Amino acid sequence: MQKQILYLWIALFTLSALQAQKPKTPSASEIYESIQKLNVLGSVLYVAAHPDDENTRLIAYMSNHVKARTAYLSLTRGDGGQNLIGHEIRELLGVIRTQELLAARRVDGGEQLFTRANDFGYSKHPDETLEIWDQDQVLSDVVLAIRRFKPDVIINRFDHRRAGQTHGHHTTSAMLSMEAFDLANDKSAFPELIKDTGLWQPKRLFYNTSWWRYGSKEAFDKIDKSNMLKLDIGVYYPLKGMSNNELASIASSQHLCQGFGRVSTRGTQDEYIEFLKGAPLDGANAIFAGIDTSWNRIKGGKAIGAILNAVEANFDFTNPSIHVPDLLKAYRLLQNIENEHWKTLKSKALKQIIQMCAGLYLEASAETHWATQGETIKLNIEVLNRSKLPITLQSLTNTSGLNIQKEMLLGNNTRFNFKEVLKVANNAEPTTPYWLNKKGSLGMYQVDDKSLIGKPETPRQYTVDFNLLIENTPITFSKPVIRRFSKPDKGELYRPFEIIPEASAKIKEKVFIFENNQQRDISVIVKAGRDHLEGDVEVCHPNDWQVYPKKQKVSIAHKGEEQTLVFTVIPPENQSEGFISPIVHIGDKAYTKELIAIDYDHIPFQTVLLPSESKVVRLDIKKRGENIGYIQGAGDVVPESLEQIGYNVSVITLDDITPETLNRFDAVVVGIRAYNTLDDIDFKQQQLFDFVANGGNMIVQYNTSYRLKSEHLAPFDLHLSRDRVTDENAEVRFLKPDHEVLNFPNKITQNDFEGWTQERGLYFADSWGKEFTPILSMNDTGETPKEGSLLIAKHGKGHYIYTGLSFFREFPAGVSGAYRLFANMLSLGKDDIKAAIKLED
Repeated sequence: MQKQILYLWIALFTLSALQAQKPKTPSASEIYESIQKLNVLGSVLYVAAHPDDENTRLIAYMSNHVKARTAYLSLTRGDGGQNLIGHEIRELLGVIRTQELLAARRVDGGEQLFTRANDFGYSKHPDETLEIWDQDQVLSDVVLAIRRFKPDVIINRFDHRRAGQTHGHHTTSAMLSMEAFDLANDKSAFPELIKDTGLWQPKRLFYNTSWWRYGSKEAFDKIDKSNMLKLDIGVYYPLKGMSNNELASIASSQHLCQGFGRVSTRGTQDEYIEFLKGAPLDGANAIFAGIDTSWNRIKGGKAIGAILNAVEANFDFTNPSIHVPDLLKAYRLLQNIENEHWKTLKSKALKQIIQMCAGLYLEASAETHWATQGETIKLNIEVLNRSKLPITLQSLTNTSGLNIQKEMLLGNNTRFNFKEVLKVANNAEPTTPYWLNKKGSLGMYQVDDKSLIGKPETPRQYTVDFNLLIENTPITFSKPVIRRFSKPDKGELYRPFEIIPEASAKIKEKVFIFENNQQRDISVIVKAGRDHLEGDVEVCHPNDWQVYPKKQKVSIAHKGEEQTLVFTVIPPENQSEGFISPIVHIGDKAYTKELIAIDYDHIPFQTVLLPSESKVVRLDIKKRGENIGYIQGAGDVVPESLEQIGYNVSVITLDDITPETLNRFDAVVVGIRAYNTLDDIDFKQQQLFDFVANGGNMIVQYNTSYRLKSEHLAPFDLHLSRDRVTDENAEVRFLKPDHEVLNFPNKITQNDFEGWTQERGLYFADSWGKEFTPILSMNDTGETPKEGSLLIAKHGKGHYIYTGLSFFREFPAGVSGAYRLFANMLSLGKDDIKAAIKLED
């Protein structure tokens, strides 16, 4: 029953994410909780490195129990992680993980902040991290976050004292937070930020420690905790009908692409934070000890607090609108406050509460979810006052020229609809994540607009201001333009209103491998952002490649439609690689970007514009076998990549694994993390091992060393570890240079390990049975050699192979050596290939 309740809550929060643009219509209990939070003037900043690093239990506790303004500063957007729900990696994965963080914050009540640091992948030491990140820029962004958010308390997720003992990004986040704690109030530090943010000195800094820091619960029980605060984060919220740790589980479960979906916990649960620096606790057991978090902390706040505390104490759950006059009185007083920080924050919160208490429904819905520069769009504007308060709609305005005078009294529960138009500016910027507008470096995003640094997403360009008069008090509510519509099979839906270019183009395949000099047709898909699109399309290419024809006409009648144009690509005779990219010429404008849609149920729809390009590789490659069975794991493009070099690849499910089905294949490849994600794969292991014994090859790609679904990954002893080599340029040594996998059908040399991206590999084996032969040795600087990246064992007539090499990253990047090595792995034991090669020699 409890599990069913959790799933219901997850479904409700997922629905909330899908309808994130919908005007808020909260219950009376939610309004009351907002008023409680309004009366707390304290703030907490939680700091870590990646999406899913944050402790949602503590964030939820601070936001919902302590009622403090709480934010999570994630130094990166998680581009370097893996994706359990789709094929997006790197930049697109960062967009997904950004939205998952925002979905988590909508659940636990926190806010979300970032820096410009790019998650380049696993790092073993802060020194390595700070060689790739721009240390000064990231530190500047942490200082900016502190000065802008103005936290009383900072809590680090990780320990700044553990350099080299955990992920380098993790330790770096804590080290930078420690440094920024002091620099935020230093006028000589990043003085260019002070004009917009002022200086700020947080009161205290803590480290969110736990037993895992000390290796075991028993070890943690023995340490001196006199410098720590213990918090019971299992408190129950009657107004929510759930406990804090249940709420936190739902928040954490928003990180679906990282496999964080989980059942909830409930009941008393201790959380510890260790005091690091700032004002001593002096024996107090409260995180805000000595900090006034009431309205009395700001000049002129006492009178405001008296009004709002009375509203909280006497809140009418049956008719919240009776509190609007007092809320307006507090709002008017708040406008005279000198403290701009709290004035801005509390004015925004107070306006939202007034809207909620009055039952005001305000919406501006466009006829379409996207438009192009210069386009005129019809708007349907809905206004509804669901209270008996005298409310007048004075006008509708926005910064793009909308200025409609109304002077209409909004009667109780009487809906008003207005048909207006929105003129999109001729110079309107397309909607896309701002940090991807320009190409950054391996370690940093490039953000030219300094006002955007730290924001979780690109602000919406088009809004409508509803200028109202409530109880003779002028008050404006600004609402983003959205698209509200319905589908017969899904009901009412909401999409953000976005600006797109009039033309975009893409080549569906991101890598083309030419195994010989035969020409190949490629498809360029052009999408129209407006009606009656006319122009030309050409494909840029390397000098030693040819593309025919040079140009083609494009003509698309209706907005949103696509036209596919086929070009012929002719590779050079010899091995070569480069990039091809389409250019759409419309009049005197050229469009070179691809419009990418990210559409998952648990996050709002996302539109991303990225440069449209595909890698072309003329590759000298030989291979054996035709038919490959692929068992999908966490999601990758390995099947498509193998098809690029001429294999027939069939993606098979566990139900497909029968002796009859397996007999069709020359080899079976198991996708990344399949033994972490496929619950019943253990029941199919013997059939797979029998397939190998009968002459097939079985290649198992990396799996994490924990949460394995089978205790027997291989027909022989095999133990996985957390060993990895993060330096993509690390030396690769051949342990068995005469082994077949390094010689047939392709001769593997050091050149084949050039151009690898992000890493060599991960989750290598660290021990194995005598049946296995290790092929390669590699290590990061200062570490012992790792020999578990590629292990091969003869089993009956076939071969079992475990590899932690990151083929799933190298294939989409078009790394030719990765293709050649994988072809050799698939071809193992095929004597006819060896014989053919000897004949050629």
